[in-house]
Amino acid sequence: MPKNSKSTLVKVVAFLAVIGVVILLFLFPKIRVYWSGFTVTSNRESRFFLIRDSISPSKLAKVLQAQFIIDKPGDFLRVAAFKKLSKERIALGMYEIHPNTTYRTLLNGFTKNKLGNGNGEIEVTLTFNNCKTLQQMAGKVSKCIAADSAALMAYLLQGSTLKKYGFTLEQLPALFIPNTYKLFFDTDEEAFTQRMAEEFKLFWTTSRTAQIKAIGLNSPSEVTTLASIVFAEQSRISAEWPIIAGLYLNRIRTGMKLQSDPTFKFCWGDKLDGVQRLLAVHRSKVCPYNTYLVKGLPPGPINLPEAAVLDAVLNAPSVEYLFMCAKPDYSGRHNFAVSGTEHLENARLFQRWLGEEQKKK
Repeated sequence: MPKNSKSTLVKVVAFLAVIGVVILLFLFPKIRVYWSGFTVTSNRESRFFLIRDSISPSKLAKVLQAQFIIDKPGDFLRVAAFKKLSKERIALGMYEIHPNTTYRTLLNGFTKNKLGNGNGEIEVTLTFNNCKTLQQMAGKVSKCIAADSAALMAYLLQGSTLKKYGFTLEQLPALFIPNTYKLFFDTDEEAFTQRMAEEFKLFWTTSRTAQIKAIGLNSPSEVTTLASIVFAEQSRISAEWPIIAGLYLNRIRTGMKLQSDPTFKFCWGDKLDGVQRLLAVHRSKVCPYNTYLVKGLPPGPINLPEAAVLDAVLNAPSVEYLFMCAKPDYSGRHNFAVSGTEHLENARLFQRWLGEEQKKK
């Protein structure tokens, strides 16, 4: 081979080698990222993972590694950097991470979408029941979603909120119907209240609204107020709810005071919790909720009754009862009476039984 040809060949080979090195240097990071994206999580079972607060990719990698979900944080961060995933683009929320999830899929799931949720975010289960006050409800809610209990209460107490939903402060508990709901974790106080308003509208159908007038009440909040009294009187035996509702509706129709013990107990906050022998001094507390002093329904619910109690009020049967008294036993049931004389005898028997039981302690 001629000398010039050899020289040319060497130059071509050298040039191609340089080009190859340049291409390799250019492609290697991309190839590395590509393969890092196919690295899989190390959890052997599906895991629920909550991002409660704003978090950076590096901190997220540390948390995931500490919880044995990833074991190659370098690969995780390499893919995160390629996706330009920043603190602002990682969505708060609850995630279910299945075994062998690729880092690429995992990071796509954490990425915030146009709705503000993570692409892979799942809804959390929120349940609130047996709440006496909005404060108690807010406390339970804040354990399930991002809405802070103090922030939720502050939002509910705003005049603009009350005006928006058409309630007085006293009536507002009627907006919240206890149940099990599915929401995204990052639901704030405003979105939560809006969701509850939607659930309120779904419950109060045309037929239920028609029943309000049929039983002699005027609004859903009045039904909820009466239901709250019914539930406070009987929280154990649902079969008695319609009867108790019918009894109190009779009192409302005849102009009698409701004289419900739970209403004056509500005036005392939690000071009478667990007190069985209620005295005249307890009943004499001046308070708009004390139905021993004020005729008609109190200004709002004394607890948050569930939907079944609301329906018990709406479907209350026609009964003649005007009085009720706990039975002298531990059944949790009541003796119902039409006349005051019969009621006084029932009350006497209960008080005698209660006194005898207290002597045994």
